[in-house]
Amino acid sequence: MNYRISVLFRAIPVLMGAVSAALGGYVLAHASGPSARVAGLVLVFLSAICLCLFATAATIIRQLINRYTALDRIMYPVFGFAVSGVTIGYGLSLLTETPRPPPDFVAGHVVLGVGMICVCVSSVATASTRFVQITKNSALPEGSPPLSPAPFTPLTVRTLLALPALASLVTWAWAIVLLAGGGGGLPNGRFTAGHVMVGLALVCTCLIGLVASILRQIQNTYAPRDRVLWPPAAAALGAIGIVWGLIVIAVHTRPAQLACAYVLIGLGLICWSILSKVLLLALVWRRTAPLANRVPLIPVGTALLCLFLSTFLFESADPSVVVAARVLVGLGGICFSLFSIVSILESGTSGGDSDGPASKAGGTRPPDDSGRVPS
Repeated sequence: MNYRISVLFRAIPVLMGAVSAALGGYVLAHASGPSARVAGLVLVFLSAICLCLFATAATIIRQLINRYTALDRIMYPVFGFAVSGVTIGYGLSLLTETPRPPPDFVAGHVVLGVGMICVCVSSVATASTRFVQITKNSALPEGSPPLSPAPFTPLTVRTLLALPALASLVTWAWAIVLLAGGGGGLPNGRFTAGHVMVGLALVCTCLIGLVASILRQIQNTYAPRDRVLWPPAAAALGAIGIVWGLIVIAVHTRPAQLACAYVLIGLGLICWSILSKVLLLALVWRRTAPLANRVPLIPVGTALLCLFLSTFLFESADPSVVVAARVLVGLGGICFSLFSIVSILESGTSGGDSDGPASKAGGTRPPDDSGRVPS
C-alpha cells in the first residue's frame, strides 16, 4: 500500500467523524425544538463510530506498511473501547437524569445503541491486530489444519466473539421492551426509540459476522460454511432494516413514525456497507476473485444513497422529517468511513506491496507474531 494512500485511508474516518460532530454541534447551537436536540446529540455521537473505525483502519494499515509495534497492538483497541465506554456512559446518563426532558428519552436510547455498535467495531479492531496472518493463511492449501500455536488463545477468540454477540443481545432486548410499551417515556418516544434501536441491533448483529470472519481466517479455521453463511446473513440484515422502514412509511403517517422509518432505512444501508467487508473476505479466501476490487464500490453507493435521501427529506414540505434528514448525513459519513476500511482490506488481502517510506529505505520487515518489528 502506498504510504500517502495509507494516510488518506486513516484520515477518512476521522474527517467523517468531524463532519458529523460539527453538524451535530451546529444543530444543537443554532436549531430549536426537541427534534433538534435529538438530531444534534445523535450526530455528535455517531462520530464515535467513525473514531472506532479509525482505530480499525490504523490497526490494519500500520501492519501493511510495516510500522506496527507492540504499543499499537494495545493502543488502538483500548482507544476504541474507551470511546465505546464514553458513548454508553453518556447514553445512560441521558436516560437516568431527573427531571428528564422528553427529547432525551429518545436521544439517550439512540446514543446507548450507538455505543453498542462502537463495542462491536472495537472488537473488529482487536481481532485485526494479527491481520497480516490472513494473507499467509490464504496461501495455504485448502483443508490445511488450524495454526499451532494459534495466533489467538481460545479464551481470546470466545471473548472477541462474545462482545458483539452480547452487544447485539442487549440492543435487541432493549428494542423489544420499548416496542412492547415498556421502558417509560411517552408512546411516540417509545415508538421512535424502539424502531431506531432495532436498526442499531441489526448493525450489531451484522458485525458479529465480520468479527467471526476475521478471527477464523487468522486462526486458519475459516470453512466453506462461513463463506456461505456470513455474507448472505449481512445482506439479509440490511434488507430487513430497509424493508422494515418502508413498511413503517407505508402504514403509519404520524411525523415521529416517519422520521424513525427513514433512519431505519439508513441503518439498513450501513449493514450493506458492512456486507462489503464480509463479502470481500469470503471472495479472496483461497481463490481468485477478479471482481474483488469492485467491492469497495458498495459502501460508496450506500453513502450516496444516505446523502441523496437526506437531501430529499430536507427538500420535503414536511418539517417533521428534518431530524431524519440530519441523522442520515451522519449515517452517510459512516458508510463512507466503511469504504475506507474495505479498501484497506482489499489492499491487504490482495497481497499488495507495502511501499511506505520504511520499505523503500530497505528498512523494516513485517512484524512478528508478538507484534514487534524485527531489527
